[in-house]
Amino acid sequence: MTLRLVKMNAPAPDEADGEAPAPARDWFTTAELAGLALDGLAGDKRSLNRRAKDERWHLRAGADGEPLSRRRSGRGGGVEYHVSLLPAPARLALVTRGLIAEVPVAGLGSAEALSAGRWAWYDAQNARTKAKAEERMALIAEIELLESAGMTRTAAVAQVSKRHGTGASTLYAWLSLIDGVAYHDRLPAIAPRFVGGGKAADIDPAIWEVFKSDYMRLSEPPLSVCYAKAAALAEARGLSVPSEKAFKRRFEQEVPQAARLLARKGSEALRRSLPAIRRTVDELHALQLVNMDGHRFDVFVTPPEGGKPVRPILIGIQDVHSRKLLAWRIGSTESAGMTRLVFSDLFANFGVPLEVYLDNGMAFASKWISGGAATRYRYKISAEEPSGLLTGLGVKVHFTLPYRGQSKPIERAWRSLCDFVSKGALCDGAYTGNNTVNKPDNYGKRAVPWAEFADEVGRMINLHNALTGRRGGVCRGRSFDEVFTESFATAPIGRATPEVMRKALLTASAIKVNRQTGEIGLYGNRYYAPFCSDLHGERVIVRFDPDALHQSVHVYGLDDRYLGEAHLWADAGFADVDGAKRTAKLAADHKQAVRALVEAHRLLDAAEVAVIQREIGGAAPELPEPKVIRPVRHRGQTAAALKLADAPEAAPREPQESRVFGALRLLPDPE
Repeated sequence: MTLRLVKMNAPAPDEADGEAPAPARDWFTTAELAGLALDGLAGDKRSLNRRAKDERWHLRAGADGEPLSRRRSGRGGGVEYHVSLLPAPARLALVTRGLIAEVPVAGLGSAEALSAGRWAWYDAQNARTKAKAEERMALIAEIELLESAGMTRTAAVAQVSKRHGTGASTLYAWLSLIDGVAYHDRLPAIAPRFVGGGKAADIDPAIWEVFKSDYMRLSEPPLSVCYAKAAALAEARGLSVPSEKAFKRRFEQEVPQAARLLARKGSEALRRSLPAIRRTVDELHALQLVNMDGHRFDVFVTPPEGGKPVRPILIGIQDVHSRKLLAWRIGSTESAGMTRLVFSDLFANFGVPLEVYLDNGMAFASKWISGGAATRYRYKISAEEPSGLLTGLGVKVHFTLPYRGQSKPIERAWRSLCDFVSKGALCDGAYTGNNTVNKPDNYGKRAVPWAEFADEVGRMINLHNALTGRRGGVCRGRSFDEVFTESFATAPIGRATPEVMRKALLTASAIKVNRQTGEIGLYGNRYYAPFCSDLHGERVIVRFDPDALHQSVHVYGLDDRYLGEAHLWADAGFADVDGAKRTAKLAADHKQAVRALVEAHRLLDAAEVAVIQREIGGAAPELPEPKVIRPVRHRGQTAAALKLADAPEAAPREPQESRVFGALRLLPDPE
């Protein structure tokens, strides 16, 4: 066989005793390996023989084709196996104890790798093992100290054994463990190798595979049930199985925790088992980055139009740097229209942010909001689609992953509002609980009126922003309002133009202007402006704020051309004199403006126009002379009458003439 064992760091002969260490060995029997209790191998001969049979050690050969098993020579006989058949931890243990020289295998090719392997094993041990190793090293150090004072090893071992009550044979065994080992590697070399007290349970491979496959399912069947089925299957096949605890112990040893978690809990549970990223906002400033999300309240509220109580939804925008809630709206459902209005409030009150994090829901990924964004991943994206509200303003849009609260700091604010609003005194009896199990005893007793609930939400958000003592982010004991105000004063803020503000409003398409008066009707209100007088009967586009219908609306043509701002034409009471006066004044002002417009276009009076128009016309034109003469012939009744007149027997009479198309016609005598 050409496989050579290279002895590295071979110990020198013991100068005190004059004895050379045992030579390195290449071959071991299973009985010898069981007695050594090596890492990675069972501690009994029977299990080692079974492993040798399963792995077919007797058929294995080296790189040169020589067999790696042989008959043992000497008394007792048996079979010996080459060390290259052993697992790496077992070979490392043999090298550590000086029983074999280093074999050049993966990870054990040098003295540095050997030392690293020893210490890696030592670091993985518990405190009990390390304490035992330190106790042994203390006794070894005492022996070596006596030897350095001139005492022989035999005398030194005997004295230390007597002083500490440790057997001399035990001390000699410890000395053999560190014989030839570098001083800095002695501690892991002398550490005890504890092995289990009993042999491993013998489980049929087929039964074991069935048990694992049954237990590692997303249905999460109990281990006891899977064991019962495996035991029943083994009994049907005439096999025996160990106890349920043996199955559980082996399963936990073979299958890592991460694999168990993925197989039984799913990928989301595996992801949550890892530490989440923790982000800092120190480098941000106010309105540089905002995040937006919706929150459905666990409260029954009566909608404005009446009817069955609903759980309203709040859409809000939060500044990531200061954690302040900047803008919000409340509605019955989450929609792109309400999202636009929240951004409209943000633009009007604070300005245009640089970046925004949005949920990938339908209300936020709508083309009206984020059309043209390359990472929207919702709806079909085409190069011809119009830019949305945010992309048209140059706001960089980021979409968060679904069900990832860590990526949206606003989720923490929603939990706070649940305590401030949903569980508040106003909502007592209307609170539904956060799930079907946590329903309060007074569930469904009442519903909060919409106006009162909206006012409560606004006040609690203001309180949430103003509370001091905040410790998260950059607050350092200050409130969200204080942090935002401080950063807002020095941050570069983009202001929204009136055109941008109009674009953020809701749109009512194809509203027909009143044919008679020119007024625009919207949700029962009437709006009018002087330019509406040119739109009688036409269809227009109206942009408006549904929560502020008492304000003006903006009118666009069907070609999206801005026409102007129409003001509310408010109703007045029947006996409201002031309302009548206001209406009369508006009518008078309008009449005066139109009259001025007329005068501006009518530069000449009627007399001046009449004088100028005298130049129109002149002498009558000469009658034309015909160049071709067409003869006129008598036909029909006219010709018959003429013949009758020429007859000789006819009595002469005075004819009565009548012109019919230029021909003479004789009329009969009256009776």
